[in-house]
Amino acid sequence: MIPQRLEACLRGVIPEAILQKRTRRKDGRCHLVLDYRDEHLLARMGIVCDALGPKLVAFMWDETSADEIGGYLVVDNLAMGAPSMGGIRMLAAITPADIHNLARGMTLKNAAAQLPFGGGKAGILADPTGSPEQHTRVIRGFARLLRRYRPLYVPGPDVGSNDADMKTIAVENGLDAAVSKPAEMGGNRIDELGAAAGGVVIALERLIDLMPRLTVLSQFAQLKMPAPDEVTVLIQGFGAVGAHAARLLRERLPAARVVGISDVEGHLFCPAGLPVEDLFALWKQYGQVTGRFFGERIQSGGPRRSVQYSTDTNNLLRESAFCFVPAAPVFNYLGVLPSEKCSMSVERMGAWSLIVEGANTYSPDPNRKAARTRMEQVVYRQKGVMIATDYLVNSGGVIFAAQEQILPTPPELRIPEAMLGNHAAVEVWLREHATGFARLSEKRLEAGAVYREKAIRRNMTELVDLLASNADLLPSQAAERISVRRLAERESERTAKDIMEPMPMVPVDTPLTQVAALIVQGRGNIIAVLDGDERLVGVVTTWDITRAVAEGTCEGSLEAIMTKRIISAGPAARIPDIVRELEQNRISAMPVVEEGRVLGMVSSDLLAQRYLPQLLRAQDATAGNRPTRS
Repeated sequence: MIPQRLEACLRGVIPEAILQKRTRRKDGRCHLVLDYRDEHLLARMGIVCDALGPKLVAFMWDETSADEIGGYLVVDNLAMGAPSMGGIRMLAAITPADIHNLARGMTLKNAAAQLPFGGGKAGILADPTGSPEQHTRVIRGFARLLRRYRPLYVPGPDVGSNDADMKTIAVENGLDAAVSKPAEMGGNRIDELGAAAGGVVIALERLIDLMPRLTVLSQFAQLKMPAPDEVTVLIQGFGAVGAHAARLLRERLPAARVVGISDVEGHLFCPAGLPVEDLFALWKQYGQVTGRFFGERIQSGGPRRSVQYSTDTNNLLRESAFCFVPAAPVFNYLGVLPSEKCSMSVERMGAWSLIVEGANTYSPDPNRKAARTRMEQVVYRQKGVMIATDYLVNSGGVIFAAQEQILPTPPELRIPEAMLGNHAAVEVWLREHATGFARLSEKRLEAGAVYREKAIRRNMTELVDLLASNADLLPSQAAERISVRRLAERESERTAKDIMEPMPMVPVDTPLTQVAALIVQGRGNIIAVLDGDERLVGVVTTWDITRAVAEGTCEGSLEAIMTKRIISAGPAARIPDIVRELEQNRISAMPVVEEGRVLGMVSSDLLAQRYLPQLLRAQDATAGNRPTRS
């Protein structure tokens, strides 16, 4: 059945006529897709369309299931390549705007890492703390809903979902239909290895070398870098990212000390350094750490009496250290205005030199961006605290996951199509191919480690160089510039096949009245006409039908009124060439054709709304970098 919150969202925003007309139903699975042409409806949901996206917002549900199964998918941008990639978040209360914010973060994160994938995110409206059996049923049902979007989106785990859920999706839809799968499927064990946390530590290590470059800025003129044994770190959120960050810090910077951590139960602080190995073991066993450590090591009078404990988790941010790592799912870890919901105000924060963001903090929401700007104006510009923006830092997880697409599953290890959905049979098949999957997993793991090291170090270098060269830039602005620059560069290389939309098609013997009804029902004004071999022989536009009405030839054949002189684009046509054809021939749309077969269509609306702004920015940037002649 449709989740109650999803139904309330749809009926509260979308008129009933549009809901009924545009919902597609098959075998109980229902889909409603909005895109840039539905800007007014998306705005009512809190989604602001801009030059980057979103490409589509899909609402999906299973109306025949006894469980509530449904949610959202946002494919934000495909400039870096298709499919998009991003996690599935499962929460009882999550909105389309929440998923859009996360998808935009993935657009920027994938671009910053120069991964050949767009940004996307999915949300399931369900309680993640339900019974394991119900959880599996919901994931399995949602996987079937996602199947139709396979060319556009590949999911990974996020809040409320995990690697085991990606295995469930892979059994339903195929091994390459999900990432961050278990090693038995050739996956990279992202959660187990702390792939995202590794990026945080690499960033910290690189910034220790790079931060002296910032002394050209007035707020960093007195910057003093610590010796290796003076590097101290606070970690807000000792979870999947924070706990692994502490562990990996001990491996890469053994002289550094983690002096404070927090979780939902409270925070621990010790200037001499916390016992990271003990805390990590507690986290692996129990999940929550601070309260248990207090009871077993402090309250009992054990050897750790120098460790301070507080039930106020946010007071960790009042302590001082060289580096602060926000790794809890909190957008505003620091706030300026009293009205802002934040972990700590900037007036009460501890003395830090560096913030490396392990948690996802980016949002395209104008109000949140304004709050972020206010925070950085105080923390970065006035207090002289360097901030490494989240999506430049914590992309280790998606980098490792992406290797499962960059190094695709070889044919001999792909689950037979007839076996998909049969979990018992797939388990047997996986065991039979265990050796091959173990080798594939190791190969992907090695590739991910190399890629992550290179990408994070490059991001930190570009970030520091941008900030050092422009005193007016804030860290979040510099980070966005890095990602948008990569998107614009890739956008200028795209072709008709990359950007085309589906084109409605009809046989040449279709009655004209049916063709007119098809145009009225849809949102386009052009339809491809095919012969008996399904090859393009003409197009019918609203102008052709209007002319037929004016000339009284509506009762004639479709062939008699259609436009036979077809102006089309090949799949490899570049965007400037497409624009030139549309303008020179004074048409608003044209089919994309290969060997007589219609692949899709491109239109002036599509180009103007979704692609031209990025392309023009890329051209302006290129022109601005050219030397001028006197």
